[in-house]
Amino acid sequence: MPPFGSGDLLHLSASPQFSRPMVLRLIRILPRTTYDGWLWVEGYQLNAAGDAVERRELFVRVAGVRQLPAILPAAVKPARRAAARRSGRAGAGDRSHPHAPTSR
Repeated sequence: MPPFGSGDLLHLSASPQFSRPMVLRLIRILPRTTYDGWLWVEGYQLNAAGDAVERRELFVRVAGVRQLPAILPAAVKPARRAAARRSGRAGAGDRSHPHAPTSR
């Protein structure tokens, strides 16, 4: 069994289902019978910012999978919200904010 598990970031470069390499946050390895050296995986395809853009089931060649170091984009985002709270301006004047006052 490959040495990756749920939550791991994988760089996928070999699959008949896509033409360009992609980064996937693994949900699980699917228990499907397949060819030697190949796996079915389920996970979230990530964009360049590390955000999940699509949930996918992919048939991948194990030799084309590389585990990436853990990246926690969520660890960066709370710092931005904390800065907004300190300034007291979170949502101020922003009519698209769900709790913003509306004028009628």
